[in-house]
Amino acid sequence: MTDTPIAAALAVLQAKVGQQVHLSDWMTVTQDRINAFADATLDRQWIHVDVERAHRESPFGAPIAHGFLTLSLMVPLRGLVEADTPIAPGVRNVVNYGLNKLRFANPVRVLQITEQYTAEIDGETKPACIAESLMRLVF
Repeated sequence: MTDTPIAAALAVLQAKVGQQVHLSDWMTVTQDRINAFADATLDRQWIHVDVERAHRESPFGAPIAHGFLTLSLMVPLRGLVEADTPIAPGVRNVVNYGLNKLRFANPVRVLQITEQYTAEIDGETKPACIAESLMRLVF
């Protein structure tokens, strides 16, 4: 496997183990971005999209970005979609496979529940997505 594109990429990736591999520029998350994400995901919970109510009732004093919006920004912030700067030599594309660990950690008084989520595809035996979701319910 020496002198192959895979071997070259593996060598580059192995050299990065334990190191910071990417530091992005700052990205502003605007209310317009939050609203667009809410429309795309059908998650229009008031804590995200109702500015006046969030200022009045939210424990954060303002609207907050969806946890999954924050997670989705990993792709552009990580630079994985830039063809001129691949993650390793010879890599043409990066495909999401899943997540090993994920937490939306923010200290608020909450009730935490776990939910198994599976998205199935009609006519397929293998699901599109399997996730064990942790949610914190704020009262």
